Amino acid sequence: MTTQNQYAMQDPTKQYPQPKFDKQPQSAPGLAKDMDPKPDHGEDSYKGFGRLAGRKALITGADSGIGRAVAIAFAREGADIVMNYLPSEEEDAREVVALIEQAGRKVVAAPGDISDEMFCMALVDTASKALGGIDILVNVAGKQTAQKAIADLTTEQFDATFRTNVHAMFWLCKAALPLMPPGATIINTTSIQAYQPSEFLLDYASTKAAIVAFTHALAKQVAEKGIRVNAVAPGPVWTPLQTSGGQPQDKIPELGTKVPLGRPGQPAELAPIYVLLASQESSYVTGEIYGVTGGNHLP
Repeated sequence: MTTQNQYAMQDPTKQYPQPKFDKQPQSAPGLAKDMDPKPDHGEDSYKGFGRLAGRKALITGADSGIGRAVAIAFAREGADIVMNYLPSEEEDAREVVALIEQAGRKVVAAPGDISDEMFCMALVDTASKALGGIDILVNVAGKQTAQKAIADLTTEQFDATFRTNVHAMFWLCKAALPLMPPGATIINTTSIQAYQPSEFLLDYASTKAAIVAFTHALAKQVAEKGIRVNAVAPGPVWTPLQTSGGQPQDKIPELGTKVPLGRPGQPAELAPIYVLLASQESSYVTGEIYGVTGGNHLP
């Protein structure tokens, strides 16, 4: 992919690749390096302005996709990072570690499966000890597996999707909050699927709706502690989540065509919203869901 200048005015419909794309099946969870075109995570484009100087962030799903873009942006804004990912994603993760180190920030790789409660508790403990505290928690990692009919949706898949997308968020927030000072922030990741669900993402869309409610409720609960909780709701984004079973393969060539801007988003286009919600610039924002959808409206 040609490096984009995110800061130059340009036509957003032509800023990044548009459909059609090739079918490109991968085994879940997939790798960004095997996608064509390769996603833009801001590797060559994101510029930091010191908005997160000295901050201490734990980011899940940081090897690829939105989580990778957030990790790169946070590091270039001055944050130290503990990044979580599945062990099978180590190849992508090593690239992110190198990029964070190039930005001059501390990075701790913490591979493991967040669908396990004990691992989530250990992950927060690792982050707090490694960074000397934790003041930003970003829940990005998610499971998305398309199934055409409810008859094809097994209890095992339904449970795994909820454990990864909802239970892990609950476990991580519960473990992190006692360690977080006033001014800290939690950023969850929901989806336009919470509001406009696709028929083949029954379990995934349900988890994303739960994240919306969880974010609203937790924000009210911890506001008096001076801790803010918000969420980002992406539309279709060009990540391995889509090509490794998150979408039926026959939908990959046309991904993003139904979006008003006519294309899927790139992870680099999401990162600035996470930076805003993590920074003190959004000090009066809590309990909000920020849509980054290419023009499809949230209610």
